[in-house]
Amino acid sequence: MQTGFETYCPKTEHVKETFCGIIVAAGSGTRFKGELPKQLCNLNGIPVFLHSVNAMVQHPQCIQCILVIDESFREQFEVHLSKVPEHLRDKIKMVEGGSERAISVYNGIRLIDHKHSTGVLIQDAARPGLTAGVINSLLQALETYDGAAPALPVSDSLKRMEGAFIGSVARDNLYRIQTPQAFRKACLLDMYTGDISAATDDFTLAEAKGLSLTMVSGSEALGKITYQEDLTFMEKLLSGVQHVFRSGLGYDVHAFEDGDGVILCGTFIPHRGKLKGHSDADVAWHALTDAILGALADGDIGDHFSPSDPQWKGAPSSVFLEFAANRVRERCGEIVNVDITLICEAPKVKPHRDVMRTKTAEILGIPVSDVAVKATTTERLGFTGREEGIAAQAICSIRLPSHSTAD
Repeated sequence: MQTGFETYCPKTEHVKETFCGIIVAAGSGTRFKGELPKQLCNLNGIPVFLHSVNAMVQHPQCIQCILVIDESFREQFEVHLSKVPEHLRDKIKMVEGGSERAISVYNGIRLIDHKHSTGVLIQDAARPGLTAGVINSLLQALETYDGAAPALPVSDSLKRMEGAFIGSVARDNLYRIQTPQAFRKACLLDMYTGDISAATDDFTLAEAKGLSLTMVSGSEALGKITYQEDLTFMEKLLSGVQHVFRSGLGYDVHAFEDGDGVILCGTFIPHRGKLKGHSDADVAWHALTDAILGALADGDIGDHFSPSDPQWKGAPSSVFLEFAANRVRERCGEIVNVDITLICEAPKVKPHRDVMRTKTAEILGIPVSDVAVKATTTERLGFTGREEGIAAQAICSIRLPSHSTAD
C-alpha cells in the first residue's frame, strides 16, 4: 500500500473529477443520549446532517448526494431537505441504513450514478465541518491515488497502560483520520464485496484490498460529534469563523455581426444578428465572470482565458462562469447574490428573463431568488442605441472566511 500526506493547497486549474457523495446519517447515537439522533440536532440554525448535505450539493463537481437514514426519522429528514433550493435538491436521494455502518454505506453504494460519477466521497453526518476546500483536495488526490481521506497529525503525548505499567507510545507518523473518505468508483465497488460487517471505516477495507491511499490535510472542524458536549464545542468552533463580504463589478461589450440570434446568460434569443467574440460572446456571463473575479481580487476573465488561445474558440461561457464560481468555493466562500444589467435596444430580454436567471443560478449553485437579470436602453444614444452591439454590467457579492482574504 502506498501512502502519503498532502497538505491541501487549492490548484488554480479547474477540478475535473465528478463525484457522488454518500452521507451516513442512520446511526442511533446511543452515546449522545439526546431526544433526537445527533444528526438531526440543531447546529447553528440547521440540523447537523444538513451541513454536510449543503457542502456536497453546492459543489460544482457533485452530481449526486445519497443520504443514508434511519427510516423511522424519514419525515424529519424530508422536512429539512425541503428547504434546500430545488435545483440542488434534485441531486439528493435517500435510502434506508443498516445495522452497521458498513452496511449503511453499501446501501448507499447501490444508488450510485455509475454512468456519470468518477469518484465517491463517503461522509459521516456527525462531522458537520465539511468545506469545498476539503472536497477539492480529495478530488485532486484521486487524480493520483485510489483513495484519500483528511487526517490530522496526533499532537498529544500517547501512553499505554497495561495493569500497573504505564509506558510511552511514539506519536511519530500517527494521524487521526477523518471523513469524507474518497475513492475511485471502481475501487470502491471492489472494496464492498465479501464480508464487510466488521469494517469501522472505509480505509480499513481499502487497506485490505492493497489500494494506493493518501491522506490530505484535515481540519478540527471535521471533528466528530459523539457526546452532548461535542455539539456545544462544534457550535462554538463553526460559529467562530469570521467572515467578510466582498463585492465585484464587471462590464463587457460585444458588437453585432451577421447571424440569427444571440446567447445571453446561456439562453439563445432569436435576433437579426449575433454577437461577435472569440467564445460564444455571452456578454452577460462575461460581465458576471469578471464581477466574481473582481470580488476575489483574482484578475479578470482575460487573465484566465486568453482570447488569443484557440482552445476557447467558440467555447460556451458557462465554462468561464463555472471557473469563477469554483474559485470562490476554493477559498471556502459562497456567492451571496448577483445582479446583471443588459444595455441594448434589441432583442427584448424580459420574455427570457426567468430562463436566464434559472440557468445562471444553476451554474453558480445558488437559489434563483439570489439572481437578478434586467435590461435597459440608452434612449437611442451611443453604440447600443444605434443597435451596433450589447453592453452588460454585473455586480456580485460574496462571503469569505476572513483568513481567506489574503492570497
